[in-house]
Amino acid sequence: MDPEKGSSQTVKVTPFQQILASCTGAILTSLMVTPLDVIKIRLQAQHTPFPKGKCFVYSNGLMDHMCVCEEGGNKAWYKKPGNFQGTLDAFFKIIRNEGIKSLWSGLPPTLVMAVPATVIYFTCYDQLSAFLRSKLGENETRIPIVAGIVARFGAVTVISPLELIRTKMQSKKFSYEELHRFVSKKVAEDGWISLWKGWVPTILRDVPFSAMYWYNYEILKKWLCEKSGLYEPTFMINFTSGALSGSFAAVATLPFDVVKTQKQTQLWIYESQKISMPSHMSTWFIMKNIVAKDGLSGLFTGLIPRLIKIAPACAIMISTYEFGKAFFQKQNIQRQQF
Repeated sequence: MDPEKGSSQTVKVTPFQQILASCTGAILTSLMVTPLDVIKIRLQAQHTPFPKGKCFVYSNGLMDHMCVCEEGGNKAWYKKPGNFQGTLDAFFKIIRNEGIKSLWSGLPPTLVMAVPATVIYFTCYDQLSAFLRSKLGENETRIPIVAGIVARFGAVTVISPLELIRTKMQSKKFSYEELHRFVSKKVAEDGWISLWKGWVPTILRDVPFSAMYWYNYEILKKWLCEKSGLYEPTFMINFTSGALSGSFAAVATLPFDVVKTQKQTQLWIYESQKISMPSHMSTWFIMKNIVAKDGLSGLFTGLIPRLIKIAPACAIMISTYEFGKAFFQKQNIQRQQF
């Protein structure tokens, strides 16, 4: 047995090192994927100007966020005028006319939630996987599914109240005292459960995505390693496996993504008018309405933009994360040897 293989199997990466690796991956993914969404939103705004109060979905590659147009003029980044002929034309014109920083407009607020959510998700997945393998054996194929589901449940549940508060804060400038009063009033009127509005459609999309993503990722990674005759996956194997598994999961869960976006938008409209959302506006009800109006194809609206965003985001995140873990593992082996 190769001693290098044996040592890498026994020396583990600590939870803190997993946190650092996932944090690095989250920041890098956001920096690389955000410009794609900024350009997409600017192109949308050019063809259909955003009126005040309109909602749109903004993504930094890690999380989707419901944003509310609050500016009446052209001051907001998503309303700046432009005469763009397409994605590439928009990319160069934004850099030339507004500076390269404009491609990362709206990134800082979303990172406040996206990075912690990603750190919770990836660290929990690895810790649960290691625990289940110690109990069920290394070759148990259900481990990625179970670990992915539990990790995503945890991440979505922790972040969901923050997402609701962040969306509310966009409607106008809130002081911390006003925000505290808003949360206290909401809890007093509707109970603590009200802070998790929108949790169900998010779970319906993210949990199946997570289960399919991790299962396919582990299978593809193992298969590509065997085809290449390698014992450990390379950066490109992780990158390719992440892109393919993310694409498969994105297509399969797109209907739930469409429903989630519609439900979030409707929730904001009802809240802005200070009336409660009808109880019949369930996930299933919205899905039936979409099919009745647009057919089954309506549930797959925005497939290409979603794939363009999800595939590179998954590839960058997982390959960076695995690279970070491999780096820390080598450091741990060297410390053990000396």
